[in-house]
Amino acid sequence: MKYNRILLKLSGEALMGERQYGIDPNRLSDYAQEIKKIVDQNVEVAIVIGGGNIFRGLAGASNGMDRVQGDYMGMLATIINGLALQSALEEAQIQTRLLTAIEMKQIAEPFIKRRAVRHLEKGRVVIFGGGTGNPYFTTDTAAVLRAIEINADVILKGTRVDGIYNADPEKDKSATKFKNISFKEVLNKGLKIMDMTAFTLSEENKLPIIVFDMNKDGNLLKIVSGESIGTLVNV
Repeated sequence: MKYNRILLKLSGEALMGERQYGIDPNRLSDYAQEIKKIVDQNVEVAIVIGGGNIFRGLAGASNGMDRVQGDYMGMLATIINGLALQSALEEAQIQTRLLTAIEMKQIAEPFIKRRAVRHLEKGRVVIFGGGTGNPYFTTDTAAVLRAIEINADVILKGTRVDGIYNADPEKDKSATKFKNISFKEVLNKGLKIMDMTAFTLSEENKLPIIVFDMNKDGNLLKIVSGESIGTLVNV
């Protein structure tokens, strides 16, 4: 395997499947099967999920809600998604641990770096819920931060698009895809991959990012095996 320890970043919206809101059990099951393929190859897997399918803090703030309150609600949404994914993974016979940045000992372990790494070493999938535990930070930033803390080899950002384009491929049919691109080029071209805090943190720590289509069967396994899938962002 090219990558031995990965951090998979999934958006909350990805869990909706064909629905307008909430969680699609079929999509969860599909993701669990994709993750199982790489766990069976002894790849160590950590996951961060967004909460946009349930609640988005920024959206709440734009409607007059206190930003800090809204962000905490969004963090709780990521924990709900984490519980759902944990259930789907365990249904697929994968040992899983949910670690949260906001302590809620009845349902999850608190995030402790050494504990997270030990779970990974034992072959358990680790889901990080609750973002960074702080308002004003996105789950993209949480994903990069956790990836650095556990010494992940790469961040795999699973989306519904098969990489990074010079324009939105869903709106512009002439958009061209980048196979490889540097952090500096992404910034110079004004491409939106992650929020600026997350992206800068990744660049400073020389942590590569691969943006790929998570909904295509077998993509995850191909990437960790070293195949050129999606777009690689590197120094």
